[in-house]
Amino acid sequence: MILEDLKWRYATKKYDRTRKVAQKDIDKIVEAARLAPTSSGLQQFRVIVISNEQLKKKIVPIAMGQEIVAECSHLLVFAAWDKYTEERIDSIFDYTTDQRGLPKGRFKSYTDKLKALYLPQSAEENFVHTARQAYIALGLALTQAAELKIDSTPMEGFDSQQLDELLGLADKGLKSVILLPLGYRDQQGDWLAPMKKVRNPKEDFILEYN
Repeated sequence: MILEDLKWRYATKKYDRTRKVAQKDIDKIVEAARLAPTSSGLQQFRVIVISNEQLKKKIVPIAMGQEIVAECSHLLVFAAWDKYTEERIDSIFDYTTDQRGLPKGRFKSYTDKLKALYLPQSAEENFVHTARQAYIALGLALTQAAELKIDSTPMEGFDSQQLDELLGLADKGLKSVILLPLGYRDQQGDWLAPMKKVRNPKEDFILEYN
């Protein structure tokens, strides 16, 4: 049950270095992210999967010295488009029409509206929007990991410019948004593991307009 899985998960603070997540489970988590809804179906982000131990160690200082980046089994990096372009918008819609057996250009009136909306904006304004799409996918990845009883820790605490340089993301037209270490908790070493999960009470969290 998803709600029980979400009650089980927490932001893991220490991982068991000796335990690795099976590739089939990593594939399921990434697939959940790939299937996430996005604005206009453009999928304005990519997911980078890092299991190389040396590379993870290089990211530790970029992530403010947080050792969980090296301890975890796999590190996911959610990276969004640095800006919108005509080519990017056309590419996904051309792929969509091909997959659905429709004539290319079937959605031209809609893609023209998208171009008119996004292309006049600055790259910074574009990135604010594309980065939001990555967070939708992050939520689904976290949920899938919890269902598989795989621990996770969403992280914004890192120098995105340094990480982008390390991974060569600028050449791919991407900018890093958020990190997601995955693995299995070190039950004895994680100070947060035995603590009660706390969220705002429903009466404070839910605002109803009847």
